[in-house]
Amino acid sequence: MKKSLLIGCFTFVAVAASAQQREGRVVYERTMQMQIRLAGMEGAEQMLPRTRTDKIEVLFADNQSLRRVLEDETPDETQFGGNGMQIRVMAAGQDDIIYYNFGESRVTEQREFAAKKYLVLDTVSKLNWKLTGQTKTILNQVCQQATAQRISSRMMMTMDNGNMKREEVPDTMNITAWFAPAIPVPAGPEYQGNLPGLIMAIDVNNGRTVYQAVELSPKVEASNIKEPKSGKKVSQEEFRKERDKVMEEMQRNNGGGNRRIIR
Repeated sequence: MKKSLLIGCFTFVAVAASAQQREGRVVYERTMQMQIRLAGMEGAEQMLPRTRTDKIEVLFADNQSLRRVLEDETPDETQFGGNGMQIRVMAAGQDDIIYYNFGESRVTEQREFAAKKYLVLDTVSKLNWKLTGQTKTILNQVCQQATAQRISSRMMMTMDNGNMKREEVPDTMNITAWFAPAIPVPAGPEYQGNLPGLIMAIDVNNGRTVYQAVELSPKVEASNIKEPKSGKKVSQEEFRKERDKVMEEMQRNNGGGNRRIIR
């Protein structure tokens, strides 16, 4: 009798595990705070948008995922003017595709910059995540909270007496993520490959960048999840150097007089 009960329990566990969602499509709303300093240009900062919102699509299946930006009504380029100054804010990364192979711990990013395509090759970076014990429900999924910190650097755009400057500054990111253990795949809009469940929401530095899942479907065309092949193969560091060089040329060629480009 005891033996039969034990077998029955194992059968139930196997059925429950097989019923878990392991493929699907998620749409995230991403809201980013715009951090642009215009020293010596009183009133100019009020012309700039404080936030930008768009949508990200993530497809996942077969231990792989694909992330891309969805088309929306937000213009890729926004212009502001006044007091003899024209400022153009251009959205970067709208055509980027990011592919993850979790089994091989591999990342391939297809990036388009200055009319050139790049394939940025990297490995899945690891963070030291800590579970807080807090839970909340997102799109009918009970999610657990995890936190991590990432210390790196970022480029800061400043305007000083009409001169645009780009400088690298230290950047500490405090990351809060909510993941769904019932969907045991390490996919998400960012920081993929780290958590034992689909990431449903992310908050970086108390609202500087926020991702929130707004659609979740168990249906996906797995054939659409494929590694991009078009572009010049480079490392993250090589891409960063080429991007910075192009940005400096753009500022020299297009930033003369009172015309400034912020990307």
